[in-house]
Amino acid sequence: MTSTEPVLDQPTARLCAAIASGERADVRLAVVAPGEYGKTALLDHLETACASGGVPTVRFDQIRGVRQAEPALVLVDDAHALDDAALDELRRTAEDDRLGLVVAARPLPRPAALNDVLVRLSGQIVLRQLDQGQIETLLRAAGADNTVREWAGFVRAQTGGVPGLVRRIVIRLDRNRLAGQPGVPEPTLAELRHDLDQLDPEAIRLLIATEAGAGGDVDLLCGALGVGPDDVARVLDDVRTTGLVAADGAPLPVVGQALRSLVPAERRAAVCQRLAERQLHRGRPVLDLVRPWLGSGITGVEIAGAFRAAAEEAMATDPALAVRLFDAAVTAGVPATELGARRAEAVALAGDLDTALRLADDVIATAEATDRAEAARVAATGLAHRGMLARAAELLRWSGTVQSRAFAAIGLVATGKSADAERLLAESERSGADDPPTLLSGALSAMARGVLDSVTGSPATALSTLVSAAEMLDPVGRSVLLPDSPAALAAVLALHGGEPAIAEPLLERALRAGTGGRPMSVRHQLLLAWIAMERGDTDAAAERLAAVGTPAQPRDWLFAVALEVGIARRTSDLAALRQIWGQACAAVIRQPVDLFTFLPFGEFAVAAARLGDQDRLAPHLVRAHELLGALGDPPLWSTVLHWRELHAAMIGERPDEVRRHAAALRANAEYGPHHATMSAAAECWLKALDGDVDPDEVEAAARGLRDAGSAWDGARLAGQAAIRTTDRAAMLRLLDCARALQGAPVRGETASTDEATGMAQLSERELQVARLVVDGLTYKEVGARLFISAKTVEHHIARIRQRLGAASRTELLSQLRTLLGTSPTT
Repeated sequence: MTSTEPVLDQPTARLCAAIASGERADVRLAVVAPGEYGKTALLDHLETACASGGVPTVRFDQIRGVRQAEPALVLVDDAHALDDAALDELRRTAEDDRLGLVVAARPLPRPAALNDVLVRLSGQIVLRQLDQGQIETLLRAAGADNTVREWAGFVRAQTGGVPGLVRRIVIRLDRNRLAGQPGVPEPTLAELRHDLDQLDPEAIRLLIATEAGAGGDVDLLCGALGVGPDDVARVLDDVRTTGLVAADGAPLPVVGQALRSLVPAERRAAVCQRLAERQLHRGRPVLDLVRPWLGSGITGVEIAGAFRAAAEEAMATDPALAVRLFDAAVTAGVPATELGARRAEAVALAGDLDTALRLADDVIATAEATDRAEAARVAATGLAHRGMLARAAELLRWSGTVQSRAFAAIGLVATGKSADAERLLAESERSGADDPPTLLSGALSAMARGVLDSVTGSPATALSTLVSAAEMLDPVGRSVLLPDSPAALAAVLALHGGEPAIAEPLLERALRAGTGGRPMSVRHQLLLAWIAMERGDTDAAAERLAAVGTPAQPRDWLFAVALEVGIARRTSDLAALRQIWGQACAAVIRQPVDLFTFLPFGEFAVAAARLGDQDRLAPHLVRAHELLGALGDPPLWSTVLHWRELHAAMIGERPDEVRRHAAALRANAEYGPHHATMSAAAECWLKALDGDVDPDEVEAAARGLRDAGSAWDGARLAGQAAIRTTDRAAMLRLLDCARALQGAPVRGETASTDEATGMAQLSERELQVARLVVDGLTYKEVGARLFISAKTVEHHIARIRQRLGAASRTELLSQLRTLLGTSPTT
């Protein structure tokens, strides 16, 4: 296949073959198509094929002025460009029945004389755009091999399949070029630049305008060209006949690339400026129009204003795009200080809180800036995500906006200043009495009130208020920059109050709605992972944690590291626990204690005891209790912390602390069912440590923990009580309970009682050794704990392995964890 031979579809190829063979004698056909569709190539193909088939042909210009032409097939090219005299002669040729006729023309212009000719014809040869397969055929002929599909897709996207444009690219390719990344050859662009240079200035301005996004909007095109609608329609028709544009008049990508290299930037900027003026004057959205200008380098007052307006439009749906548009506005001429807080807010919503902090701080420090209050809100949000709630609350109070006061009240409560928060909310309600009751203002007000109620009122009311706030914010929350979200705070409250079933759907909905943008997405996912970890689903927790990656902000990193610690602890992976502990210590140093960090700090307290590093956590736990004291020791917030510290004290063998935390839990029991459950579980632990195990009490407490979202804690309580009782029946029952809470089969669901409850085969000493080994102690440490030698411990383990039929140490540990009903590491 030569470079000039047309690529024809099957019907057209059959028609041409019939004409060339003489099978089709009465030929009266039109070939009407835009430029670049291969009309000339088709006529050349017909001429060559007819010569081979013995069918005489003649070009129209060869018989002009001839009174009586010999019978032949007359081929006419570019009939649309013929003058009146030539068209009159062509009409007479069409009237001669001895002559066949194939007339090729563009759709426009269409003078009346040409119409007189075309109506005398009896059919049409249709030239179409090339499809993927046809382009692949051309590329293979040029030497393409493994890259043919990739190149064909590229060429079709660049050319729209227009045959002439396809060929302009393909003929410049060879085997070496086709082995590389697809791209438009420079000689192709040079050819197209020559074609574009032949167009009149109006057509060039229209191409610039349509490429800039004005295609299909006649009013915009009128503004760009400075003409009326009729003239716009005329110019559009003219450029469409060139074959260089899409249906809306916008240049095809390869043509647009040539256009950008041909037309000076200032000329393109002038057209874009007129478009911007027109659109802004009409009060219409500019985002779709302005988006293609990014990276073009065009500048000017109107251009800058259009970028700024487009950035505001993009804030609600695509903050990252808004950032690029704000940056483009600055490049185009808007002073950076004018964009101030809005630019910083867009950057923050896109997830770059560090840059947002810097931009906001610049605005706050500029005395003449008009949006310092909004900048303070943005900066405070960045500080909140860094865990600096006290400083964030100060900035928010200084900001004084409606949003800021609500967020400031939350920060004040979280740092132990509930009275100040109460006064601020009351003041905010008075000053905002005449403000419109929007979804946003209602959600933020409810959010602040719910957090305050959690320490001064009813926990149930607080949680209900936060749930309402979350649901109110979902429709509008994507574009709101939040120090924290009502869904996240509701989840934290629910985890403290034993209501994870309420928290999970709230967080899932907030993720789907994009509430708070990218910064809050990480927090929502971490809290969902926390819920999974608490119920013992460590695989799901680890999967969510892996999806988050390494969080950029200290508050999120604190939770992420605490999750790693908690997962390692619950899977008895002492090596992983030791490995992550260094990061845990660093996270603790970076994060001041506040009310919303009790969950990770509680997890760290247990891990520190397990690793013998309690003193490192002690100052932070002291601060947590000071904060609780400042708030009046609200049971909702203190119970979980005391529960974790109880376990840390048991592991660290600190009986006085064990009794103190158990007493605190006992004192909180009267404040609600969840607190009573935690208190009952604590009492069961104390009794079990003394060897006093009531299976009814333990099972009730364990199932109560499960119902509160802490199935892992419940299974551990049942399992540890089982191996501390001397009653074999109670032990088997509690082991079954532990296994059920973990989702493992109970005795009646397994092959045999002995297999299901292999612990029944072990002596009391072997049970002690098994528990300590599964806890992660070495043989030497177990021996020291039980006052026996490491060698004796090794003998015990060998006998246990033999009795349980374990094939390896790994299998042995797995069986022991299952039979104990839990992972013994606390």
